Amino acid sequence: MPALSTGSGSDTGLYELLAALPAQLQPHVDSQEDLTFLWDMFAEKSLHSLVKIHEKLHYYEKQNPVPILHGAAALADDALLSVHDTVAQKNYDPVLPPMPDDIDEEEDSVKIIRLVKNREPLGATIKRDEHTGAIVVARIMRGGAADRSGLIHVGDELREVNGIPVDDKKPEEIIHILAQSQGAITFKIIPSVKEEMPVKEGKMFIRALFDYDPKEDKAIPCKEAGLAFRKGDILQIMSQDDATWWQAKHEGDANPRAGLIPSKHFQERRFALRRPEVQIQPLKISNRKSSGFRRSFRLSRKDKKTNKSMYECKKSDQYDTADIPTYEEVAKYRRQPNDKYRLVVLVGPVGVGLNELKRKLLISDTQHYGVTVPHTTRPRRSQESDGVEYIFISKHLFETDVQNNKFIEYGEYKNNYYGTSLDSVRSVLAKNKVCLLDVQPHTVKHLRTYEFKPFVIFIKPPSLDRLRETRKNAKIISSKDDKGTAKPFTEEDFQEMIKSAHVMESQYGHLFDKVIVNDDLATAYSELKTTFDRLETETFWVPVSWLHS
Repeated sequence: MPALSTGSGSDTGLYELLAALPAQLQPHVDSQEDLTFLWDMFAEKSLHSLVKIHEKLHYYEKQNPVPILHGAAALADDALLSVHDTVAQKNYDPVLPPMPDDIDEEEDSVKIIRLVKNREPLGATIKRDEHTGAIVVARIMRGGAADRSGLIHVGDELREVNGIPVDDKKPEEIIHILAQSQGAITFKIIPSVKEEMPVKEGKMFIRALFDYDPKEDKAIPCKEAGLAFRKGDILQIMSQDDATWWQAKHEGDANPRAGLIPSKHFQERRFALRRPEVQIQPLKISNRKSSGFRRSFRLSRKDKKTNKSMYECKKSDQYDTADIPTYEEVAKYRRQPNDKYRLVVLVGPVGVGLNELKRKLLISDTQHYGVTVPHTTRPRRSQESDGVEYIFISKHLFETDVQNNKFIEYGEYKNNYYGTSLDSVRSVLAKNKVCLLDVQPHTVKHLRTYEFKPFVIFIKPPSLDRLRETRKNAKIISSKDDKGTAKPFTEEDFQEMIKSAHVMESQYGHLFDKVIVNDDLATAYSELKTTFDRLETETFWVPVSWLHS
């Protein structure tokens, strides 16, 4: 037997090494069940004895012992072969109890099935047939014990479980019997006459746009069979045979067993029934003067008295409230060297520091990053150049472009139009630059196209206490006058920022690919820069529609 090395220069024996393994492996173990198995295995006394024997043999091997008998080596070989033959001839299959003697011989269609159930669920749900009253198999969970056996099928009528008749029992009582059973379980069933289609591996992947916990879902037929997930998780759909309950598993999960999730149609209906009416405050545009950067078409609450014109967009906010986020079919995408860069959309409430982060990113590499130039109908001033601060066009042309849906967003301020056009985004991308775009969150959905493949980053404020601490010496640009005066933050500004961020995240969070909390500007910028670097080299899940024009 070759010796096992415990590492050069180490006095730690194999016994001590194995004893420490469970603790070292704990961060890499997915479930408590697996961890308990490891502890039990390494705590087995027979294993300890074997390890000690091995270490003793390893010690004596180093001493180059001389056999007491000349035939000792041959005897050892014979003994080893004898042990091998004994182990090889032993049957390790689970021992099933004998078949019951009281099977009705006239019931030719009855099948007796035995499955060995370990700690995992059986992987099947049952229901009472509305017409016959019989207990039937409602669904087989893909990858579960029942599915792997190939012996139980949807529509099979269940007569007995472990010799207990189930005719007079509720499905919940039968599920309890199955949950309490361990080892071999005997089923007496009448097979369904339906022919099932061959099972195909699910190739459809979706991104979940909401959180789901089956334990809190009163409608799910079996809570134990449900699959919990969080918003943003990627799920592999294994079956859509049931129009109400799909079968899915987490993408990349080594466990083949699928779980139940509400179907897209069913979840949309539920959301529509319980979704409250949301009153959205229209947003106004500001006359911000940050030259060289896109002016953000927003006003703080105190600015609303000075401007009567409402923010306008080709789709209203009320349209967005009708959209019900459930699932989105996705596929993997990686930018190729010859592809245009993905549009990067930055979203955040007024005063959160979004423009400052964008400015830092732009000046870090002006050849790699670019921003759009807004359009306006106001007259050009003497110090301004057409195409630099703004693109100056006539009111008639602006209104024509609005009718032709050429603007991402636009608004009116002091009888002049301001807006960001789709062509201005295309112009930046055509220069082989990353386009940094700052828009209102409800505009994002109109940019989610094959052409732009936007990556949306939400800049979120920290807690109210941290805002008071970190912004006490900072200033916010007000649009109360044409000079765009910067004034210190007020308590009202902080509360408005927190409230606005909450509304944005609750209503449009399913459109955000990344959330960065701007607690500390340097830290937030570093996280933003890392995200940009990953975006250009790594693979991401994107809507399927973005892979085909």
